[in-house]
Amino acid sequence: MTDLQSSKALVAQYYKELDSSTGDSINKVIGNFTSDDYLWRGMHPFYEQHSANDVADVFWKPFRESFAPIQRRQDIFMAGNNQIDDGQSQWVCSMGHMMGLFDTAWLGIPPTGKMVFLRYCEFHRVAGGKIQETALFCDIISVMKQAGLQPLPMQTGAELLTPGPRSHNGLMFEEQDPAESAKTLALMNHMTDDLVGSGMHSDPDELSVTWHEDMIWFGPSGIGATYTQERYEKQHQGPFGEHLDEIIFNGHIARFAEGEFGGWFGWANLSMKSTGGFMGLTGSDVRAEMRVVDIYRREDDKLAENWIFIDLLHFLSMQGLDVLGRLKGISRTD
Repeated sequence: MTDLQSSKALVAQYYKELDSSTGDSINKVIGNFTSDDYLWRGMHPFYEQHSANDVADVFWKPFRESFAPIQRRQDIFMAGNNQIDDGQSQWVCSMGHMMGLFDTAWLGIPPTGKMVFLRYCEFHRVAGGKIQETALFCDIISVMKQAGLQPLPMQTGAELLTPGPRSHNGLMFEEQDPAESAKTLALMNHMTDDLVGSGMHSDPDELSVTWHEDMIWFGPSGIGATYTQERYEKQHQGPFGEHLDEIIFNGHIARFAEGEFGGWFGWANLSMKSTGGFMGLTGSDVRAEMRVVDIYRREDDKLAENWIFIDLLHFLSMQGLDVLGRLKGISRTD
């Protein structure tokens, strides 16, 4: 297996070349860094793509035509051996924002002519000197709101531009202490076991075992962010448990940690039915999927910060609500 530093170096070089390319050169860059059987997973409306050219043509080129010039502003960069397959695969994760001038409509979202931030988290499986597999999560609903639209009812948490780690040490280009990585992963697993064992809802006593009292939960636009255990329970976990039913945990595709940071993603992590009220929306008899990313920062022996990405557009589309398709009926707030 390639060492983690080599995998990180490959992805860092990929980003350098991808972010500086334009037009058809984007196809070439992606092709140079990915395998012939490349699998790319993206959020609604992009879904799964199976070649470098499809990834370039479906996502990257339209995105880059709408937002230019692009600055990738990373907050976390890490790698690890995947616990899900007993360390047989190796993944690199990048999280942050892609910033650009929004001058051309994207996915029907009207341009602002101003700077816009697309919050993202991307996982790459690296093997044989190539990127074999990618999962790209990004917060499209946040872009809609930055463009002055209100596509969903008022959320329970705070709407804000999501910051990086309070400790400012998330860019791990250098090798990290394996003992610290193992400690982070063990804490993540403890927290997950508590959550799954209690039906995806932890009571205050359980939260206090693995979370700091002043924890921060940076949820996706549409749900929002919460601060402290008490407000996390009131503004996210409470509404989640009250308005969603028959929740099934399907597991993760990748789970790993490096240093004080770790994370995972699933496809889909959860399935459930909405009884009504979640995100201010009506109920549905349809079992819908939640494709979720969680990124964590450990501080000492507890979790301090959590960044979450959820493919809410897919979750809602499964219930018959096409948020992007309703753009023509949505008015700006400015």
